Amino acid sequence: MEQREQPGGIVLAATPIGNLGDATDRLRDLLATADIVAAEDTRRLHRLLQGLGISTAGSITSYHEHNEASRTPELLEAARAGATVLIVTDAGMPAVSDPGFRLVSAAVREGVPVTVAPGPSAVLTALALSGLPTDRFCFEGFLPRKTGERAGRLAELAAEPRTMVFFEAPHRVEAMLAALTGAFGPSREAALARELTKLHEQVRRGSLDELLTGTREDPPRGEIVVVVAGAPAGPAASVDDALAEVARLRADGMRLKDAAAQVATSTGLSRRDLYEAALRQPSS
Repeated sequence: MEQREQPGGIVLAATPIGNLGDATDRLRDLLATADIVAAEDTRRLHRLLQGLGISTAGSITSYHEHNEASRTPELLEAARAGATVLIVTDAGMPAVSDPGFRLVSAAVREGVPVTVAPGPSAVLTALALSGLPTDRFCFEGFLPRKTGERAGRLAELAAEPRTMVFFEAPHRVEAMLAALTGAFGPSREAALARELTKLHEQVRRGSLDELLTGTREDPPRGEIVVVVAGAPAGPAASVDDALAEVARLRADGMRLKDAAAQVATSTGLSRRDLYEAALRQPSS
């Protein structure tokens, strides 16, 4: 027996990340019956409705990063007054690297009902396809674009033991993989997934260095998720290997102090000892 949504409240609904066949019956029903459909991109919503053969009885409004702060109070008030407010993004689950968190947080504070219509997830799909451990993982979203901020974030993650999942735009993925290689080491296992559930779905697997080389030779297109193995447990890294990585980073233009700090973070070795050992290395 079909269960209808209770009137009044916020509903976060996952939309297909590529294949329209992944749309659930519950999503279809919500799109058709919600009083308000708040969409990240109303044009893409209309294409989704057309693709699913659905017309919506409610009003459609935009809800994206640029108007999220100003539109949250009115959506909250509508839900408080008894309206079913459906939140959808361009693909996947709202509030996960997409608009929605601000509204959920406000609704929780004010006692307005919130529920989720689960469905497709690029994070879980890429993780499952990666071939990397799935028993423990963390989602890191998009890395900072600025080089210094990105290096700082990766330094914090260098010793992370869980599998890590990242999003990245195709035109920045080469720089991202280069940064991952420098922070985690070239041999760290990873997977690059693109166009998930779509016609040209592809998963590239290998070491970070192999993925970086492949990206330079054949730049990937479409939506990209990068999955990286966690830091391996075991004996401390070899000082010789660490010094070789410091030398590689210096050859790429990084200052010795910064290179030693980055490698020390990723290996667990002393930053000071590594820096002083690098100073004693004969220059080539």
